[in-house]
Amino acid sequence: MSEFDVNSPFLYLLGAIVVIFVTAQSLFFLIKAWRQAVKLGMDKAALRRVASSSAVFTIAPAFAILLGVLALSNALGLPLPWLRMNVLGAITFELPAAEMAAAATGSSMAVTITDARVFSTIAWVMTLGMMAPMVIAPIFLKKIQSGLVKVGAKDKKWGDTFMTALFLGMISAFLGMIFDRIGDGIIGWVPVFVLLCSSVIMGGLGILHKKLDIKWLENYAMPFSMLGAMAFSIPLTNWLS
Repeated sequence: MSEFDVNSPFLYLLGAIVVIFVTAQSLFFLIKAWRQAVKLGMDKAALRRVASSSAVFTIAPAFAILLGVLALSNALGLPLPWLRMNVLGAITFELPAAEMAAAATGSSMAVTITDARVFSTIAWVMTLGMMAPMVIAPIFLKKIQSGLVKVGAKDKKWGDTFMTALFLGMISAFLGMIFDRIGDGIIGWVPVFVLLCSSVIMGGLGILHKKLDIKWLENYAMPFSMLGAMAFSIPLTNWLS
């Protein structure tokens, strides 16, 4: 039996169909919004400024998406990560889901997947897992949001603390995958050192943003810290191997 090709032209075709559809949908609503704004009498120069500034600010998250595609492409090829990260996915979900699915099948995300059954299992886990928020959001989001607003209205400091705790709880859920690899020996410490490097870079950029009032760093701090940590991981891995 021939090996499964994660970069099959057929997979590119399927991904392209979905991406083109989503892009067309975005353009449709952009045009509708522009025409409605003009109809309401809004200044076209102001609309162009809003559109251009919004386009610039999309560059920062685009870097994070690109890094996510690259992180997944070694094992899953380009078509599936390209589709997932451009439409619905986020690296904070896609990578852990793919790693858990691969481990359950006895495979690993450290190597290219050549078994069609393993690939389809990973794709199903990533897809079904991401469908939960699509169901939860329209049904429960309004109640959740109103509850958070009430907490913030009664005590703003407690509301901020509560939201920070929720965020840290989410981050802590992913830390287990990092520290779980320590048992693999010295090479297992690489993710920990990369995490620390990313934290240092993020902290430094945060200080620059606050002290020097460099506003654009607020949007680019995350991709810069990710790129810096990834670059640091290359010589570190070679040195420890």
